[in-house]
Amino acid sequence: MTMAVMRFLRRLRADLSAGENLEIYTTGALSLVLAVLGVLGTVGGEVLAAATLATLAVMAGGMLGSRRQVAELAAEVRARGVGEASVQDLLSRDKPDVVEHVRTAQDIRIVGVTLSRTLRNLVDELQRRVAAGAVVKVALLDPAGSAPEEAARRSTIPDRAEMYRNRLRSSVDLLRELASTPGAEGRVEVRFLSFVPAFGLLLLDPRRPGGRTYVDIYSHSSASGDAVFTVLPHRDGHWCDHFQTEFDSVWQDGRPADASDGFATAAGV
Repeated sequence: MTMAVMRFLRRLRADLSAGENLEIYTTGALSLVLAVLGVLGTVGGEVLAAATLATLAVMAGGMLGSRRQVAELAAEVRARGVGEASVQDLLSRDKPDVVEHVRTAQDIRIVGVTLSRTLRNLVDELQRRVAAGAVVKVALLDPAGSAPEEAARRSTIPDRAEMYRNRLRSSVDLLRELASTPGAEGRVEVRFLSFVPAFGLLLLDPRRPGGRTYVDIYSHSSASGDAVFTVLPHRDGHWCDHFQTEFDSVWQDGRPADASDGFATAAGV
C-alpha cells in the first residue's frame, strides 16, 4: 500500500469520525457503483438514470450546505468589520486554558483583590515555574491597610471587610510558600496595594510573541461573577502594551513586601 493511499485512508477515517465531507464520499461511492454496474450491464437504463439523479441530488445538497456555510462566514466577517461582533465572542466566565499557558511561561505577573482562587488554583504550577527559572510578580490588597474595607463596600457584603482580610491572609501564606520554593530566591516579588485595582490582570510572557494577557472586569455589588477577556500580542498589539503599562503603574504604587510581612526582602524588590 502506497503512502498516498494510506494518507487518503487516514483522512477518510478522520472525516467520517467527524461527520465531515460526507456528501463528497457518498457521491464518489455512488458514482463508482454506477460505473461498475453500467459496464457489467447488471441493471437497466431506468435504474441507472434514477441512481444518477439521486447522485446529482446528493451533490446539490452538498453544494447548498457549503454555500450556506460560506454565506454565514461572510456575514460574520462583515459584522466584525463594522464592529457588530457579538460580545459572546470576546468575554468568558473564566480564563481559558490558563494552567496550560502558565506551565510554559517565564514572565508571570498578577494583579488582583485577594487572588484567593487564582493562587489556590495556580500555586503548584507557579512553584514549578519559579524552580525552573521563571519570574513571578504578584500585587494584591494590603491586609493591614484600609483597602479591604473599600473592597467590601464594592461587594455584596459591605459590612464584612474581615472576610477580605481572611482571604488575603490565606493568599499571603501561599505567596510566602511560593517565595520559599527551593531555587526561587529573587524570582518571586510581592507588593501590597492600598487601593482596589480597577480590574484584575494575569500577564504571561506579555512581551513575547506567544504571550497573553487575561483581564478580569470586576463587578460592582454583584455575585454574578466577573467577565474575562484575553489579549494576544499578534492580534491586539496596542492593547497588550496598554495593559502592560497598567500593570507597571499598579506595581509602582504598591508597597514592597518585606520581613514585617513574613517575607525575605527579595520578595518585594
